[in-house]
Amino acid sequence: MNGVLVDLARTFAALSLVSIGGINALLPEIHRQVVAVHGWMTDTAFANAFAIANASPGPNVILVSLIGWEVAGLAGLLVATLAILIPSCTLAYFASHAIMRWSDRPAVVLLRDALVPVALGLMLASGVSMMRTVDRDIVTVVISLATAAFVYTTKRNPLWALASGAIVNVAALHLS
Repeated sequence: MNGVLVDLARTFAALSLVSIGGINALLPEIHRQVVAVHGWMTDTAFANAFAIANASPGPNVILVSLIGWEVAGLAGLLVATLAILIPSCTLAYFASHAIMRWSDRPAVVLLRDALVPVALGLMLASGVSMMRTVDRDIVTVVISLATAAFVYTTKRNPLWALASGAIVNVAALHLS
């Protein structure tokens, strides 16, 4: 059990330090680590944990807590949650002080501007990764692409697209 907890801590602490854009930006790598590298979960279990984490109120970091729970119970939940939070929070604390102190320096302005497309690219990769994990037929691929187009082209609440997608998927399941 201790080896699993050490692996959880090591995996999520390392991911924490590159979490530009939050947990959703890390999804492809979290999925790779949890499913392919460590074999802690299947694709289906990971997709279910992702769905539960996003359906529940609170931050998306709940996904990491659910993974920890699945892998090693309460101890796994605590280790995974603390490992994903402590390094990035510590780094953010010291980085914010440095940025406040040197905010007028060209290098700081350049770094801040450069991180925006990095975070956006990571979030896009997360969406593609989750599509590859859960979309198993043409109906679900079309629903995912339509939802992405809806979110990108409108300012409406994304829940409209998600609800519509759920209705279409249920209808398609009943027709087949």
